[in-house]
Amino acid sequence: MALNIPGLVSLIVFFTLTLATGIWASWKSKKDQQNRNPTEMAIVGGRNVNVFIGLFTATATWVGGAYINGTAEIVYLPSKGLLWVQAPVGFALSLVIGGFFFVNPMRSKNYVTLMDPLQETYGNVMGSLLFIPPLLGEVFWFAAILASLGATMRVILDIGGSLAIIVSACTVILYTLLGGLYSVAYTDVIQLVFITLSLASLWVCIPFALVNSATESIYYTATHQSHQDPWIGKIEKQYLGRWLDDFFYLVLGSIPWQTYFQRVLSAASPGQARLISYLSGLGCFSMAIPSVLIGAVAASTDWNQTSYGLPSPLERGESAMILPLVLHYLCPAYISIAGLGAIAAAAMSSADSALLSAGSMFAHNIYRKILRKKATEMEVLWAMRTSVLVFGAGAAGLAFYSSSVYDLWFLSGELVYALLFPQLCCALFAPSTNTYGSAAGFLVGLLLRLLAGEPALSIPPVICYPACSLVNGTYSQLFPFKTFTMLLTLGTIVAVSYLAAVLFQRNLLPRRWDVCNIMGETGTLIPLQQMEKQIGLPTVALEENHD
Repeated sequence: MALNIPGLVSLIVFFTLTLATGIWASWKSKKDQQNRNPTEMAIVGGRNVNVFIGLFTATATWVGGAYINGTAEIVYLPSKGLLWVQAPVGFALSLVIGGFFFVNPMRSKNYVTLMDPLQETYGNVMGSLLFIPPLLGEVFWFAAILASLGATMRVILDIGGSLAIIVSACTVILYTLLGGLYSVAYTDVIQLVFITLSLASLWVCIPFALVNSATESIYYTATHQSHQDPWIGKIEKQYLGRWLDDFFYLVLGSIPWQTYFQRVLSAASPGQARLISYLSGLGCFSMAIPSVLIGAVAASTDWNQTSYGLPSPLERGESAMILPLVLHYLCPAYISIAGLGAIAAAAMSSADSALLSAGSMFAHNIYRKILRKKATEMEVLWAMRTSVLVFGAGAAGLAFYSSSVYDLWFLSGELVYALLFPQLCCALFAPSTNTYGSAAGFLVGLLLRLLAGEPALSIPPVICYPACSLVNGTYSQLFPFKTFTMLLTLGTIVAVSYLAAVLFQRNLLPRRWDVCNIMGETGTLIPLQQMEKQIGLPTVALEENHD
């Protein structure tokens, strides 16, 4: 296969346009920065992002390269199928739930990052521990996005995946360094336009793929075995627990991400923030439809009748690249080039968001609030730029070692779901919870998640939940342990917080043992009574103690 010159030229044009837009947005942000907080301008765009830009950037954030490629891959896999494609519905519901419950308390208090309410409720030290799961999540997500882009370019353009990863990472890092959220938001507009136009091209490519002589009717292969099992898939009874676990993980675990809150916190008002969240959920769902159809086409294709030949992509271990393979081998060249534009734009739109989120949380919540409490605004801004560079380079390095795009993408949020989602819920809706409960919940959740093992990383489980099975030498947890861990973490935070408040307020423990200072300088009944009311226990009247 020779180098695809037209495709390479079109990709260079796209990267150049994206970089130019980012640089222009950087100049615009500096112009608008007069008489405004420069750090807030970089992180949340001065809270002046309108609904149109907000909708584009929120939708483009979730519709990433792993989203488009991964959806087609799951439909194609004989062991999965359409019924296991949970991301489109899961993300859409996540954005609706986030808009209904979480946007107003976050935006109305003018928080800057996801970590602000956590540090406000549990303190800076505990906040630094809670920073670890989202940081790992953003870095793994960035790595997965770059890996999917590299795999796609290797198939369609016949260039090294490593070169594609390096060029993409450098482009994203550069314009994110220059303009912060303004650059990310305005480049997201360009990228979503490319995605929309290119997805239209994917719709154009679908008829070509459907009428290809190597492809059978997807209506027939949806329910009948042909070259492989029906692509509609099935959920066997023993896998229902895992299916529900994955679904709740996508719906609830997609909320506590800085990439999401960065968009809604940048809106001009809470009402606009909610509208952005609702509409982006609809956009996120609709943009998965072409990928589903392409996955169905791949499952209905006799690859021996194409120039790809045998063995099939599944047997070669190339199922993660099934979308670009369909574009390249079942469609005309110009169609495959347009499809590449969709994947490249989607990848970069999510990559810059992940990178900016990690840098924002480090600079605002760790550097400013813990490491350098007297840091100037310009110093915090440079701390964010430095962290963007470091995190971006680290994620690009991880991208070279990813073996499955979908697995890496799916794994990136497990710690966030198990550890951070319960903490955020308690900080926003049960503010009388305290640092002792937060620390206990963090330790319990982390321990349970690690002891459950991880097949994708060849880590055997120490705790074998009900229905745990050994398949081909690998343990598989069929029990919904991720959701169980999340719920147990939530219960631990509330229970230990209440217990700690009772022990100190009733003088069952000396006040000098209150190392987290949850009682403040004087004892008072208010926190305990508020907590009893929040969790439905009868309020106990006690005398104030002013030891």
